[in-house]
Amino acid sequence: MTQAKAGLLGQGSHRLSVAPMMDWTDRHCRYFHRLMTRRAMLYTEMVTAAAILHGPKVRLLDFHPAEHPVALQLGGADPRELAGATRIARAWGYDEINLNCGCPSDRVQSGLFGAVLMETPSLVAECVRAMAAESDVPVTVKCRIGVDAQIPAEVLPRFIETAAAAGVGHFVIHARKAWLRGLSPKENREIPPLDYPLVLEMKRRFPELTICLNGGVASLEQARELLARGLDGVMIGRAAYHDPGHALIGADALWGEGDGPDRFAVVEAMKPYIEAHLAAGGRLHQVTRHMLGLFTGLPGARGWRRVLSEGASSPGAGLGLLDRALEEVGMRS
Repeated sequence: MTQAKAGLLGQGSHRLSVAPMMDWTDRHCRYFHRLMTRRAMLYTEMVTAAAILHGPKVRLLDFHPAEHPVALQLGGADPRELAGATRIARAWGYDEINLNCGCPSDRVQSGLFGAVLMETPSLVAECVRAMAAESDVPVTVKCRIGVDAQIPAEVLPRFIETAAAAGVGHFVIHARKAWLRGLSPKENREIPPLDYPLVLEMKRRFPELTICLNGGVASLEQARELLARGLDGVMIGRAAYHDPGHALIGADALWGEGDGPDRFAVVEAMKPYIEAHLAAGGRLHQVTRHMLGLFTGLPGARGWRRVLSEGASSPGAGLGLLDRALEEVGMRS
């Protein structure tokens, strides 16, 4: 670990983090987010342990060095598979390995992992113990407050106690139940009511643990208020994707740093990255799809989105299209 990397990690990198989101937080998205905040912890999309063991490891695990601090989120329920995936991932140098115990998708349920693991805390303990044996960085858990008919105030403390006894010192808690029967993944992100008081109670009950809250956080102002109530960290999800300028620019003030770059500077800083991606055979839309929300709420935002949405998938689309999109928001190349 480099001295610079160690310095970032040693100053409360989890005060703010960006949630792992399937089909969204890929390496291009994370690089883009990193240009807006040096400090926030970034998470990969969930990668199944089986995919790492049997699939294209470089494609699944590669990331840009600038993304640090960055965590790998694993999905799975087989301690041996998770240990094997963790052992392989060591070579990539992630700052944290996170076990997904919160995703409610059908795919995850059919594999009996994700939020289903809330029903088997003893298995979670086996999994994280096996992962920790193969890891040189912290193994953490992201979970829900409960699933289906469970009573969160009863099951969540037991779940945390069991995983903590296996060595987990850091929990990211999505402050909603997951209804595995009856609600879609999208509905599970919106319909079950948020229970922030329960997550705050977990911090009071387990002061020695790092407790971070996820779910419904839409702004830095809201994150700051939650931190002031005693939480160790706040994780922002969809807001960081759909309105990244509002959600992430200025985030480093949570660490006592400056306001960060403006949106135009972020676009200019993306250009060398995009140029390298195109030179390697990539397509423009693979990167710019993550940038569509950058100017949300500002004049010209609709034109910015339109130019990129309509043109970035065209063969040969390049930085000229990005410059045309910038003209829509009042900046000419």
